Order: sequence, then structure tokens, then C-alpha cells
Amino acid sequence: MSEPWRVTRTEQLPFDEPLVCGVDEAGRGPLAGPVYAAAVILDPARPVEGLRDSKTLSPRRREQLALLIRERAIAWSIASASAAEIDQINILQATMLAMRRAVEALTVRPVLARVDGNQAPRLDCRVETLVRGDALEPAISAASILAKTARDQCLRELHLRFPIYGFDGHKGYPSQLHLSRLAEHGPCVEHRMSFAPVRAAARASGEDAP
Repeated sequence: MSEPWRVTRTEQLPFDEPLVCGVDEAGRGPLAGPVYAAAVILDPARPVEGLRDSKTLSPRRREQLALLIRERAIAWSIASASAAEIDQINILQATMLAMRRAVEALTVRPVLARVDGNQAPRLDCRVETLVRGDALEPAISAASILAKTARDQCLRELHLRFPIYGFDGHKGYPSQLHLSRLAEHGPCVEHRMSFAPVRAAARASGEDAP
């Protein structure tokens, strides 16, 4: 049985070339929910047009591209680290954990992982970091899109469990609505208790906080 934090897809390689995967995350800044990461090995024989930083795309376009990436990539994987893991090891280390899980879930092993930003997880392949890589490297752009769409879906599902917070709208980010609902109701189990606004709301509501 596959792990609950992982989705993966791979197909048989049609050629023998050094494989490069792009890696990116989504959800470091929100106050609630998991942090997500994705790893993608694109197929040069089946390009996906329009890849770019997921934040510059409309939700509808992101979903369209995510479908094409899943259909055309040689391999892709999506992984996450939970809010509890974020609180236990901090958001940076949880992001690295999600990235490592995503790369390790690829059944086709890349020779190189290109990671967005200036920090990267320890992997069993060569690693390069690339600042603004989600805008410069198509495989990282693809990973950005998969991570973002997967996390958005997760937050829509959390909204069904905890509708008072409005997760379907702000996706866990510290919007004015989210902060006001947090102050009014206190945090839920999916909030990141190690984040200052959540910790403050927990103390104000009389809940235990780190």
C-alpha cells in the first residue's frame, strides 16, 4: 500500500538519456495544512506548452497544465509533510522532507535534481539549486504546478472538515478572514501550532501551545 502522503506515476523510458527532475514546494507560508512538494521528469518527446511559475497562472490554467504534466511526463510524484511534522521539525526541515519524499517516490531514478530556491534536501543523486527556478526551468515549473494544485485540493478537503476557517478561499494563508476566524474560534488540529499567529490564538483561547 502506498503512503498516504504520496502520489506517483511513472512509465517505461523510451530512450536512454541522463534524466533530470525538477523539484518545487507549495505551502511554506500558510498557517495550516501540510507543505507539499513535487518532482517531475519531463519527456522532451512530449512537451507541455505554457509551463511557468504556478503563482503566475490562474487556478483553471494550473489545473489544465497539471493534467497535461501527469499525462506526458516520464515520471512525476507528489509528497507532503503534515502540520504535525512541521511543528516537530520546523517548516524548513519539513519542506526538505517533503521534497526528499517526492524524489524518492520516483521509480525512475534521476541523475540530477534541480531544486527551486537556494536550499535543497539531501538526495541520492546530484542536486542543483536554482533561484527563481520555477520561472526558468520547465521541470521545476511543472513541479511547482503539481505541488500547488495538490495542496489546493487538500485545503478544499480541509474546508469540508473545518468550514468555519474558510480554507477553500485563503488556502491556509494568513488572510484577514483567516486571522479573524482563528482569533474567534482558536486553532484546529490542522493548524501549525509552531507559527506565531496560531500560537497566539491558541493561548488566547486557553489551548495548550508550544
